[in-house]
Amino acid sequence: MNWCEYPGWLVGSEVFQNYGCRMAGGLWITLELVAISVVLGFALAVGLAVARLYGPGWAQAAIKGYTTFFRGTPLLCQLFLVYYGLGQFRLFWTDIGLWWFFREPFYCALLTFVINTAAYQAEILRGAIQSIPRGQFEGALSLGLHRWSTLRHVVMPQAMILALRPLGNELIVMIKSSAVVSLVTIYDLMGATKLAFSRSFDLTIYLYAALIYLILVEVVRRVWDALELRLTRHMALR
Repeated sequence: MNWCEYPGWLVGSEVFQNYGCRMAGGLWITLELVAISVVLGFALAVGLAVARLYGPGWAQAAIKGYTTFFRGTPLLCQLFLVYYGLGQFRLFWTDIGLWWFFREPFYCALLTFVINTAAYQAEILRGAIQSIPRGQFEGALSLGLHRWSTLRHVVMPQAMILALRPLGNELIVMIKSSAVVSLVTIYDLMGATKLAFSRSFDLTIYLYAALIYLILVEVVRRVWDALELRLTRHMALR
């Protein structure tokens, strides 16, 4: 028995024994997709949140429309629009050298996830920044700090603490929502589970998938709790 068979052997499940390795590979794809999209989405969200608050009127209106659309429509619909919709313009993407990107389901899913989570994270950061008392801005300006220096060194560190919990919730939502990529031929955890079921017709494989998602979410939740406790320990001493 090789190492790939150990998980199934340990739990006594033949279907998990047969497809455990494929599900492990799918789990890695899920983690990769979520991690990259959340990190890139956060980088985009910072700029969107700042522009929404302090940018020109046209930029504020455009960002408001963007966040409203991507927060108000289903992720699955957005994924189909990117994968099937943008994929129809093959000649255009070929002419500008981007067909290699839009022909790959993983890249299309990644793009969809980035622009989706960026909309949510931008609103989280915007709300956190607006929660900082106005006196923080005025105090920094009175010390001679420029507006952007004030935002970077005074406001954003405090806003990040306020946004930490909602950002953790967004990460958990993205982990669970990532299952939709199985509908565009990506063999993530759910995609590998669907493949295993189609070959074995054993419904217990979905139970194992659910338990894996549960364990993953619980690990993220506990790590986030520890991070939040560490970053806010000075506040508990007040």
